[in-house]
Amino acid sequence: MTQEMITAAAAGTWTLGDLRVNRIGFGAMRLPQDGTAFDPDAAPGDRDRAVSVLRRAVELGVNHIDTAAFYFSRLRSANELINRALAPYPDDLVIATKVGPGRDASGAWMPHATPGQLRGQVEENLRQLGRDHLDLVNLRIVGTDSVAERFGALAELREAGLIRHLGLSNVGPHQLAEAQAIAPVVCVQNPYGLGVRAEQQEFVRSCGEQGVAFVPFYSIAGAGREAGVNGQAGTAAGAGADAAVLAVARAHGASPAQVRLAWTLHLGEHVLAIPGTGNPDHLAANVAAGALRLSEDEMRLLDTAHRSAA
Repeated sequence: MTQEMITAAAAGTWTLGDLRVNRIGFGAMRLPQDGTAFDPDAAPGDRDRAVSVLRRAVELGVNHIDTAAFYFSRLRSANELINRALAPYPDDLVIATKVGPGRDASGAWMPHATPGQLRGQVEENLRQLGRDHLDLVNLRIVGTDSVAERFGALAELREAGLIRHLGLSNVGPHQLAEAQAIAPVVCVQNPYGLGVRAEQQEFVRSCGEQGVAFVPFYSIAGAGREAGVNGQAGTAAGAGADAAVLAVARAHGASPAQVRLAWTLHLGEHVLAIPGTGNPDHLAANVAAGALRLSEDEMRLLDTAHRSAA
């Protein structure tokens, strides 16, 4: 079977609340621009290419797309590209979005939303996506402060029918516990990848024990973050696992990016992947990573490299 024939179903499934998704999804952050995400001077991405990639993702069985209203460039908005490409939406498609941060028209970051401003952000996502409700909204947090007031505001919107399920992004265990005392949390979306933030390993495991999906972002880019996989070159975290990744990749005839995604999926059935790309070839390769099966020896090798970067 060629890479182009493998679908997202090969990675298995997980249920976000009552919504079953394939464990390989798609992140829309890179669609609006070429180059570094959130760079106000980045060149807008090609609209037709972005629409084509989104449609191809769904053809390949991707039914979990991650987006946000603050994913935009001078001419492109990830939400509106999703709307253009996929509406009317397939019945099984789950679109997850994030609120909390905001960017002004120039692309500059604004102060994080107050509880009273979160409804406006939810409504902005609804308008851009052309939906009457949002499948999943992640409250994005910066810092270790209490999430209760802001998460409570989203819980009220859930009760009002504007949101189906709630999640958290960029949080710690104490913030997850605080939110769970207010309303059900179906996922935690944190930066995590092979060789990056190994100290979160226990939190990843704990989420699974609680039935909460763990959705790592930057699982391929690692320390490169918004700049992508090339941005991690020369960093200690990015270099720490390279030798192990390359050895496993050669053994499978796979790319390093595919090995990083496969390692992520092997962490537990509750771990989902949302790699993003504007390249249709990279899209097919990312989806095909869900069919890559790593041996116990390979996982031990990669886990050791991961921990050594902590």
